Amino acid sequence: MKLVNQTEQISKRIGDEAAVRIICESGFDGLDYSMFCMSDDDCILNTSAYKKHVEELKKLAASYGVTFEQAHAPFPSAKDGNTEYNEKMFEKLKRALEISGVLDAKICVVHPVQFRENQFEQNMELYHKLEPYAADYGVKIALENMWGWSNELNRIVPNVCSVAEDFNRYVDALDPAHFTACLDLGHCGLVGDNAGSMIRQMGSRLGCLHIHDNDNVNDSHTLPYTSEMDWDDILHALGEIDYQGHFTYEADNFIRNFPEDLLPACEKFMHDVGRAMISKIENYRVKK
Repeated sequence: MKLVNQTEQISKRIGDEAAVRIICESGFDGLDYSMFCMSDDDCILNTSAYKKHVEELKKLAASYGVTFEQAHAPFPSAKDGNTEYNEKMFEKLKRALEISGVLDAKICVVHPVQFRENQFEQNMELYHKLEPYAADYGVKIALENMWGWSNELNRIVPNVCSVAEDFNRYVDALDPAHFTACLDLGHCGLVGDNAGSMIRQMGSRLGCLHIHDNDNVNDSHTLPYTSEMDWDDILHALGEIDYQGHFTYEADNFIRNFPEDLLPACEKFMHDVGRAMISKIENYRVKK
């Protein structure tokens, strides 16, 4: 099991190249390349320089013996009823899959979309349209469990793929050669579910994870053991199902308020926590 960290927050602070360098020097085995900036037209990934840029990042990581294992497409993948946005975003999603292929990242997360009507059918249409591009670029598309927001209740509520039964339905309807499930552990408790329970219910469908902590109220995306989630149960569940994917953080809000000169120390601490958690998963796997 590789220890993987995403580039999102640290790249925002110091740029992709410096971010990749620090993550690699901190001892991580792999990288999760975030492409959220593609939602903005001035992102380098939306220009003709995109391929050269990511090829240089791949070469830099390789100089440390580190690989790109996962990637994250721009968000939201579509907007209900917004044809102009959806046509433009579809082209960006195609490029995100291409970039994932260039990086040799095996999985690219493409979020399912919240639709007011025919939610399942409209999501299936989107994923089936993307499927040939994933096949061409040698990348699996991962769906992720999402949450919605109720203005009436003023809180997070379940929505698309939020609970195991719904998430399993989506994953089982797609070709496993080109699709898998990314369970965002922090999202489980936000909708009133339990991460350990979802892991056990989804089992071998899980191809990858987003690992971070929160208080089951706010989507904090912070480091495990700094908030309220039950990490012993979560790690036990991953061992029980013989989880075969990697340990991938999406916890980088943890570094947000630290000054730039402390970013290497933050990444190294995240690394050390991740290594300890992987050891526990492996221990539980042995005792299965």
